[in-house]
Amino acid sequence: MEAGSDFIQYLGSDMSIKILTSLNDPSDLVRVSAVSLSWRQFVIANGLSKQLCVRTCPEVSSFANIVEVKNTIEPLDNGKEDSSEWVCLERDHRVYAFLTRSLTLFTWKDCISDAIVASSTDNYPQESIKNTLESSDRVDQRASYWSSKGASNPAVPETLTYKLAARLCMITEVHVQPFLAYFQFGFPIYSAKAVRFRMGHPKDLMEVENVDTDEFPAHQESAGDKFLWTYTSPEFPMAQENRLQKFKLPEPVLCIGGILQVELLGRVQTQQMDGLYYICIGHVQAVGRPLSPAFDIKMMAESGKCTLEYNPEAAAHYLSLAKHPEIEPNCRPQFHRFSASIRGWEQMILNSLLRAGPMVLDPDFDSDDDEFLA
Repeated sequence: MEAGSDFIQYLGSDMSIKILTSLNDPSDLVRVSAVSLSWRQFVIANGLSKQLCVRTCPEVSSFANIVEVKNTIEPLDNGKEDSSEWVCLERDHRVYAFLTRSLTLFTWKDCISDAIVASSTDNYPQESIKNTLESSDRVDQRASYWSSKGASNPAVPETLTYKLAARLCMITEVHVQPFLAYFQFGFPIYSAKAVRFRMGHPKDLMEVENVDTDEFPAHQESAGDKFLWTYTSPEFPMAQENRLQKFKLPEPVLCIGGILQVELLGRVQTQQMDGLYYICIGHVQAVGRPLSPAFDIKMMAESGKCTLEYNPEAAAHYLSLAKHPEIEPNCRPQFHRFSASIRGWEQMILNSLLRAGPMVLDPDFDSDDDEFLA
């Protein structure tokens, strides 16, 4: 490319950064970095992929550094040459490009993997928080729900704390269903007045792996000291209705640490036999997408800063399944087509790192699959 036609050299660094940071699609930024050697160096040196990722998801700023792994356990052997500043910048460009792409793929599922603890339980274990993992209000011919202890003050709150499917999950909304007591006179619905959601991580990242989910009183009282919350949602009013109520967050939230807490604020229903206020919940869902196994975290501090682990071997497979979860690896004819499209997008990044000239796509890449690039 002639110097006269290179707008980066012509406009200068500051103006070029303003123009390139207006790009909102990671594929566009990868294309820019594949145009020429000078453009590639400019994009990488100025950390534009990371800037785009932080704009897409502000929680990304919690990542203090990046480690590439061969698998989810073993780190790559980084020699002196691989630890050079430029190699680290290239790695960051590649990782943040993939991370931004994965954050903007909209395929969602319930991300709750386990129930950790409730702030109180009226009749353990029959009315355990574990029952809220079931979508039905009856299991094995018995009622399935969680119930708080009774309170004379309707303002007494309750909390339900859950473990998500991965330590990195993108959450868009939370669903909560109040329980209708079909076995009591009048069929009362024990909803809360409002709900609020918090996301965060254990103070000790490994502690949640060994947490005892039995809700004995001593465990309930100490559970609140085990977690740090990095996000708190607005307060949402809850209807006193027996349905799965959907509470959409103002913006998708990257939960770093894999812990979700549902705060149930205020009580509306008394129990006829004792006149006390209760909250009963039948089912809870956290709608989003886990980023594992392509990404994970470790070494989380109380400040919220942590190390992002990136598995390049899992990234392409993760992206294909996130975009097309209905495709199984044993469906070879269709899966080959999706894999080829991923390889084409992946090669764009490699070209931006390894080539000075225009990009050359994999010969197996099907141009009809341009949805991965557009």
